[in-house]
Amino acid sequence: MRISIVIPCYQSVQTLRPLVDAIFAELVKPTVVNPVSEFEVLLVVDGCTDGTADVANKLAAAHPEVRAIELRRNYGQHNALLAGIVRARYEVVVTMDDDLQHRPDQIPAMLVPLARGEADLVYGVPLKEEHGFWRSAASRTIKRGLGLAGVPAAEDVSAFRAFWTALRDGFSHIDDPYVSLDVLLSWTTTSTSHVVVQMDQRTIGKSSYTLRALARHALNMITGYSNVPLRVVAWLGGVCAMIGAVLGAVVIWKYAVGDTTVAGFTTVASMVAVFSGAQMLSLGIIGEYIGRLHTRSTGKPTFLVKTDSDNPSAPE
Repeated sequence: MRISIVIPCYQSVQTLRPLVDAIFAELVKPTVVNPVSEFEVLLVVDGCTDGTADVANKLAAAHPEVRAIELRRNYGQHNALLAGIVRARYEVVVTMDDDLQHRPDQIPAMLVPLARGEADLVYGVPLKEEHGFWRSAASRTIKRGLGLAGVPAAEDVSAFRAFWTALRDGFSHIDDPYVSLDVLLSWTTTSTSHVVVQMDQRTIGKSSYTLRALARHALNMITGYSNVPLRVVAWLGGVCAMIGAVLGAVVIWKYAVGDTTVAGFTTVASMVAVFSGAQMLSLGIIGEYIGRLHTRSTGKPTFLVKTDSDNPSAPE
């Protein structure tokens, strides 16, 4: 099996060289446990200011298997991942972080479900949470946001992934600045699996994902790839319309039996109840149409072929 390891790099001048050395130590020779025959390492430098680009370029000069890709500015982790994925040359892509928490010796275990044909996408799920309480709570919030965006088995999602490179054909055209790789992968396959892996605690530096950044990322996923907020407006409009109709009927009934004695109250109350309900229902209908336009604008593929019996040269 030949794999392309994509690593988004941000302020990782201290961790990049040890990480690449660990990858070479584990994957340089294929064994029974390690099925990797060839590999490349794509270091995507995401607008760093601490010398990470220099380290990446030196590693690329020292190892033909290493490629350094430097972005013009900081675009974000998922954007950097996409930049590396579209440039991957081998049939399997593995994504991992640059902070030494994802262990290269766990990569072979993640390739097993792919090799057996059990899944198109495999996530490495840690034995235990590698972050603190608040960071882990924020991560679970992100996964709930992924669930709302339609990602299957969102609770297993992690930045440690392995998937067939052919899946990128379903989203290589995307140019969304608020991209989410896991949402894009969910567009191309529902054949997902997870492998329990060991992860190390972070000992150098600290994560750039603050609680605020994680909350913003969750909001971007929900509003960028899901119609749930608009559907909520549609349901709210329908409920308000029904309540308005009921209230209008109650007001008219009270007038008919003589319980209302204030002149003009029945007319005003009925009009407010009926027309406010109609307005909310109209907003709901408009929201449904906007949601459909939004879905079309995301670039979600109509279909993606896995195999073709008339094309024997298609990737396995």
